[in-house]
Amino acid sequence: MDHFRIAQILRPHGIKGEVKVYPLTDDPSRFKRLKEAYLERGGQYEPIGVTSAKFAAGAVVLGLEGVTSPEQAELLRGLYICVDRAHAVKLPAGTYFVSDIIGCEVRSTAGAELGRVTDVLETNANDVYVIEGQRKLMVPALKKLLAGVDVAAKQILLDAAVLEEVGYFED
Repeated sequence: MDHFRIAQILRPHGIKGEVKVYPLTDDPSRFKRLKEAYLERGGQYEPIGVTSAKFAAGAVVLGLEGVTSPEQAELLRGLYICVDRAHAVKLPAGTYFVSDIIGCEVRSTAGAELGRVTDVLETNANDVYVIEGQRKLMVPALKKLLAGVDVAAKQILLDAAVLEEVGYFED
């Protein structure tokens, strides 16, 4: 089962065991609807209920089931709060989860095998795909460049003409 990190626990908040979290999602309002989540601890995912969500100074404050004191909340510092794929936000057409892009094989419309996506850098303008092959390549995730994306088949096709304009080969 896929799990997506949606927040990282920063520290306890208040005296009731709430935790202040740093949102790792484009839509922090999703925490208002969140009732079930997972704590990522040592590569394992422990289910946990979410009892409340408040917004405070660029962060989110969550109440977690069974966490009733600052001491219990302190033990969660640094852990990630995750959701499974079934509870992930629904993405608009033409957008993808980073975890679905990483590992995709990339080739160009000219038939060149370019390598595999190893990382996605999130920038203010657009994401940048890092592709490792015979040469390291970085490309912006632009609609005019992405001739085809099939995350189920783990394949991405880049427009060769646009790639010459916007691709950056690290030599």
